[in-house]
Amino acid sequence: MTTLHPAVRIGHVHLKVANLDRALAFYCGLLGFKLMQRFGTQAAFVSAGGYHHHIGLNTWESLGGPPPAPGTTGLYHTAILYPDRATLADALHRLLTANITIDGAADHGVSEAIYLRDPDLNGVELYRDRPEADWPRTPTGELAMFSRPLDLEVLLAERTP
Repeated sequence: MTTLHPAVRIGHVHLKVANLDRALAFYCGLLGFKLMQRFGTQAAFVSAGGYHHHIGLNTWESLGGPPPAPGTTGLYHTAILYPDRATLADALHRLLTANITIDGAADHGVSEAIYLRDPDLNGVELYRDRPEADWPRTPTGELAMFSRPLDLEVLLAERTP
């Protein structure tokens, strides 16, 4: 079996959306990504930190279309990694202020995550990783992730005013 070089990363996700302006309002207006380039009413590329794009949005095959039906295959969620707990808490505050429904929140031992849906019902995970030295391990050293409830009130208290 071939192994990837340890520096390989997933660079971006490209989503089919029904309405480009609505998607941009969510990803840029609410989550805070920056619009890097737009191709009229059909596609846009957004990023954090000036990268060419972390998320591509397009209506090429989906303009005005419905979200995928439950029980079908497809992308489960896009995970957006935040650098620390305070930044994740700030994102949670913006979601709650905008009355965005939170589908769930979990402590996975290796990370803390908030789950929601974008306007096209694509799954979105906002999360922060714990330092690798703090990851839960078995007595023999294997990774021992878990799913426990994440206390959102405690997380919000870490928000930088």
